[in-house]
Amino acid sequence: MFSVISNTWALLIGMMLLMVGNGLQSTLLGVRGEIEGFSTFEMSAIMSAYFLGFMFASRMVPKMIQRVGHVRVFAALGSFVSAALIIFPVVSDPIIWALARVVIGFSFCGVYITAESWLNNSVTNETRGQALSAYMIVQMVGIVAAQWMLNLADPSGYSLFILMSILVSLSFAPILLSVNPTPAYEQTKPMSLKQLIETSPLACMGMFLLGGVFSAQFGMSAVFASKIGLKVSEISIFVAAFYVGAMLLQYPIGWVSDRIDRRLLIMIVSLGGAIPAATAVVMGGNFVVLAVSAFFIGGFSNPLYSLLIAHANDYLEYEDMAAASGGLLFINGIGAISGPLVIGWVMDTFGPFGFFYIIVGLLGGLALYASYRMTQRSGTSVEDLASYTTVLPTGSPVALEVAMEYDIETAIEEENDGNPS
Repeated sequence: MFSVISNTWALLIGMMLLMVGNGLQSTLLGVRGEIEGFSTFEMSAIMSAYFLGFMFASRMVPKMIQRVGHVRVFAALGSFVSAALIIFPVVSDPIIWALARVVIGFSFCGVYITAESWLNNSVTNETRGQALSAYMIVQMVGIVAAQWMLNLADPSGYSLFILMSILVSLSFAPILLSVNPTPAYEQTKPMSLKQLIETSPLACMGMFLLGGVFSAQFGMSAVFASKIGLKVSEISIFVAAFYVGAMLLQYPIGWVSDRIDRRLLIMIVSLGGAIPAATAVVMGGNFVVLAVSAFFIGGFSNPLYSLLIAHANDYLEYEDMAAASGGLLFINGIGAISGPLVIGWVMDTFGPFGFFYIIVGLLGGLALYASYRMTQRSGTSVEDLASYTTVLPTGSPVALEVAMEYDIETAIEEENDGNPS
């Protein structure tokens, strides 16, 4: 691990600063939208716009890189992010905010694609798994640190927006000054959705539902907290709890996933997220209950992303894994775009705790569907399970394909070790 950090420290520091900026802007907008008097549905459209831009970028940025190179794309998109962050306190209009969020989502995805390409290029086959772990850790640390920074200034002013812009701008310096241009990234053509659904219906349904859960955490959690009147310090703790839970429970769940039927684990983990969400509905007037519920919702739902990918890989040949990952990412993106819109409508109709109603419905629905799929075909034996590699929903298609590459290499090495020539 030391050698990985010594070779990639500048890139990891830059990515952590980027995640601080990205994590802060989502939470801050949820608070500032309430101050500006935006409706819940307007805020849901603003939050959804980020994921729309993110999905467009996953298709378009690789072509941009091929035309002008990594460095130019990285610098240009970084400039767009810094500029867009300053728009929010200047113009109090939900349409302008939504357009700015599209730009931010597009730009952040493009920045992730470029940085993750550099990361993959700077490690060897032997250190790729450690690099992915280090990358996940700095992402989570950045998002959690961002929630603490919400307390540094008044959300109704300009200071926090300027701070975000400064952090994003500074993040590019260590990256651009320390990396070499890499070969243009060529994205694997996704498997057809029909073929993907036929191969693993549970992975496809799970990715769609999980997209809604993740967008609820990343986009609507601060909106909910503002609507019920939490103080800024309480909002920062509440939002951070989702990601602290994700960071602490990711590896234990991954360890278990390599040892039992993954469909059973998907059902259990989904229920593990749905139950605290239901508890929050019943006892939601208590801030401690809300924070603890957020911890377990994040802790159980975020590992589901890697778990569903590993489950799909259980039924795929090595050469199909990367193509399937692209399709799963697209399905997850559709769920992430629609999630805030549905949550916004439910919160407008049934009150702020509609936020938790949707999480209960999505994770409860996934648990039920996993139990149903267990009756439709026999499971993969433990000996034949594909490896579980941690991938976060915040990653770009590059991170997902790098993880697939690592999975394939690990599986081939294990087969060779078990079948000496």
